[in-house]
Amino acid sequence: MTETIANPRRSGEPPAATRVRGATLCRVLHVLASGETTAVALAEAHLDAIAAQAGLNAYLPLDAAALAAVRAAAAASDARRAADGPIGRLDGVPLAIKDNIDVAGLPTRCGLGGTPPPATRDAAVVARLRGAGAVLLGKTGVDEGVLGADGKNPHWGNVHNPWRRGYVAGGSSAGAAAAVAAGLAVAALGSDSLGSSRIPASYCGVFGFKPTYGEISVRGVHPAARRLDAVGLIARSVDDIGVLLHLLAGFDADDAHSRAVRLALPDWEPGSLRVGVLDLAAWNVDAGVAALFEKALDALAPELPHRQRVDLGAFDPVAARRAGFFLMEAEMLGAYAGELADPARAASPRFRQLLDYARGKSAADYAAADRLLDAARLAARRLFGGVDVLITPTTPQTAFAHDAPVPANQADFTAFANLAGCPALSLPMGLSAEGLPAGLQLLGAPGSDLRLLELGAVLASALDRTPDYPVGDA
Repeated sequence: MTETIANPRRSGEPPAATRVRGATLCRVLHVLASGETTAVALAEAHLDAIAAQAGLNAYLPLDAAALAAVRAAAAASDARRAADGPIGRLDGVPLAIKDNIDVAGLPTRCGLGGTPPPATRDAAVVARLRGAGAVLLGKTGVDEGVLGADGKNPHWGNVHNPWRRGYVAGGSSAGAAAAVAAGLAVAALGSDSLGSSRIPASYCGVFGFKPTYGEISVRGVHPAARRLDAVGLIARSVDDIGVLLHLLAGFDADDAHSRAVRLALPDWEPGSLRVGVLDLAAWNVDAGVAALFEKALDALAPELPHRQRVDLGAFDPVAARRAGFFLMEAEMLGAYAGELADPARAASPRFRQLLDYARGKSAADYAAADRLLDAARLAARRLFGGVDVLITPTTPQTAFAHDAPVPANQADFTAFANLAGCPALSLPMGLSAEGLPAGLQLLGAPGSDLRLLELGAVLASALDRTPDYPVGDA
């Protein structure tokens, strides 16, 4: 798999700590362990880059106290290494956190206006990152109310795609994906309810992973819809996602939806997997994305020789995706009741209109939508009884301009994994004729996360389509 390090001659950066801003997490760990750079130098390089690329709007503003906390965490990491004592698995690695995940000492705005009091405790995943020595750079931009897939926000500004300013970065984990693609974080945590991490990963050309439902605790992650929500992992390689998954996965007794079952080992033999492929003609996929997908499948023929056309039977994925969105709107009516009543946290007319739609529905409507999730789980059970992995484009289109109409089908390929509780991985499959990234998605049966990551690493290496990230480009 190609590993890209920022070219100092292209970006104008000196060949010091800044040189590794475009590197993978595994490469950064090696550089820190070898003493080639320090956690303080790495943190400063990222903070400088965040300030220089403020127009990207990947991060929410940090005050002096928050910046001091970042520098203190980096200094503490260097002190641990200097003492030659025990260090954490991610000691000194600069990471970003989506702004619907609690970080003690920082407000959790969830894309709404105003600034609530700082969170008093870390989300479960943030506590694990701190325990591993990670340096948390700040909170990343999201759609208003974390309800959307384009990263537009009337309160904090739109997140721009690093590949083309004025274009969407996807959403709702828009800032997280943009930060990773632009070298403003080594990796990032997002959330994923209908594709909220994989859609921006596809649009920004990075790797995005949604684990099996309940595999990573969502305690401290502000909910969109409890039966859909998952923590999303965004990074520059499959190996990086594997490091994060092994650190963050595990049973949490304080999370009602946490899984006590351990992940299955990757029990597959190269070349023997039964691979399902959908008929894209029925999914309204842009011609450029369809061409990239077919080209990728052709290139992967040696690794995936046993392919077959599949469908989802009587299950209607579009209706189910709409039902999932309705469940999110309905649950947010309660989750954001205080914010909606607070003039200082003013919500836009568009956001209020979305929630008012759910307000006008009945309990019977909610129950009918909820039953479609059961239908999705049964459809997945039938599907993965006949194939081991399903391969699709991650999104039916590439990124589009902020002022263009939002495609209704953005989440048509990604939503199924949330509705059915399946793991799903998005990896880069190349650039369109317009120079914009597109993603290839792998979906597996619940619990097959490790198989999916191992397969993803093989396919990413065979495709060799990891882009030369626009690190340092203004």
